[in-house]
Order: sequence, then C-alpha cells, then structure tokens
Amino acid sequence: MELSPGSVNLASLSLPQLRSLQTRLTSELEHLTTSHAKLRAAQAKFRDCVRSINDGVTGSESKGTTGRDEILVPLTSSLYVKGRLTDREKVLVDVGTGFYVEKTPEKAIAFYDDKVKGLDENLVELEKIVQAKNSQLRVVEEVLRQKMLSGEGADAGAQSA
Repeated sequence: MELSPGSVNLASLSLPQLRSLQTRLTSELEHLTTSHAKLRAAQAKFRDCVRSINDGVTGSESKGTTGRDEILVPLTSSLYVKGRLTDREKVLVDVGTGFYVEKTPEKAIAFYDDKVKGLDENLVELEKIVQAKNSQLRVVEEVLRQKMLSGEGADAGAQSA
C-alpha cells in the first residue's frame, strides 16, 4: 500500500499515539457536529423571517392576514404584544452584527433566501468533512482494536509498569 505525502501508517503508531489520535478525532467530530447544528438553527431562523414577512407584512389569504394591520409582535420567544403595521412597503432587515437595513418585503425575502441557500452549500461541505472524519475515526479504532487483540497492548502495558 502506497501512502500519500503527509499521511501516516497507522500500524506504525504505538497504542498511546493511536489513543491520542482517536481522542483528537472524536473531539473534532463533536465540534463539527455542534457547528452543523448551529448552521441548521440559523437556517431555520432565516426561513422563519421569510415566513414572517409572507404572513405578517404581505399577508396570507390562508391565514386570514391579508389586509389586516394588527399583528402580534414577539418580545421574547413566548411573549407577544399587539401591534399595528404602519407601512407594508418597507421592513427592517438584520444584516448582522447589530446593523439593520430598510428593504422592500420582496428584497428582504430575496436576502433571506440567499442566506438559506448559502447555508445549504456550507452544510453540504460540512457533511462531507464529518463523513471523512467519521471514516478516519473508524480506521483508527480498527487499528487500535487489532493492536489490542494481537497483544501489543499487553506488551505496552508491561513496559510502562
């Protein structure tokens, strides 16, 4: 088997080195999985923004909000107050780091749709990385298991004692 430049033959590593590599890969996988969940949550928030514009500002016939100026304004995730729309032609869009930009509802929806699409692309790339790390971890665990079964683990334990 020919190794690519920068790669390491796992069979040549000692048990402590393999365990260290296993720990590092597990830690990286946990971090990547957390990042994946955060990207999915951000994507859901952007979709909620589009839904809010469609239902609250432009109105939805199916929900009976077309032409109504009264809306519920969220103060927290579970506390709402009654509000009244004064202008259906402009909305304020959070563009990040505390900056808001006035846009038409159509441009705001396009902005959030672009964000969702960008996150989709990032999620696809991240999923590929997670799969690669998972397969690397499985290979390391298999080599570690083989070394333990072959008795190298007992030899290493006797040498360190």
